[in-house]
Amino acid sequence: MSTRLVVVRHGETAWNVASRIQGHADSPLTPAGLAQAQAIAARLAGERFDRLLSSDLGRAWRTAQAIAARTGHAIHPEPRLRERNYGLAEGLTYGEIGVHYPEIFSRVRDTDPDYVVPGGESRRQMYERVSGAFESLARAHDGERLVVVCHGGVLAMLYRHVQGIPVGAAQPIPIPNASYNALAFDDGRWAVEAWADTAHLEATEPFVEP
Repeated sequence: MSTRLVVVRHGETAWNVASRIQGHADSPLTPAGLAQAQAIAARLAGERFDRLLSSDLGRAWRTAQAIAARTGHAIHPEPRLRERNYGLAEGLTYGEIGVHYPEIFSRVRDTDPDYVVPGGESRRQMYERVSGAFESLARAHDGERLVVVCHGGVLAMLYRHVQGIPVGAAQPIPIPNASYNALAFDDGRWAVEAWADTAHLEATEPFVEP
């Protein structure tokens, strides 16, 4: 039997709008983000699934609460699906990070996957954490359908894992807020069934992994 997953990025936050790195820090959902959470909740209310999981960071949890209110599911916290820990870079804008911590990521060249942000974690450490979490969840819930609420960076690592994209390679991956991303896991193999689906949203500003 296969495990099926719908993986959702949280709704838009204040720091998304300000182009600030959140990491393990947090900022509240904006009014648009709250509306996005309600929209994905309404979509999922029309689908059957067995279990609702969420990163324990506030912006993901708040999005999961909107889903739970519509579907009646309990929310199961999953700390392994937190955003990357950006350490001292959290709260900085992308421009500020380019000045102070240029090795964190690059839009135009490969990134050093083993560079550890001061006080944080490397991209490879995050990749191993996230890919391991999804592998174990898929195997532990064989035959079930899961809804998972997490973060743009987490979805980017999952996509790299499923598609075999090197962890340090520059690769734009569209991940809109509150998007619907469906995957199947069958006999150790992953398949993407839908990605960056925003049919339930009137408008959204997509996240693209740097």
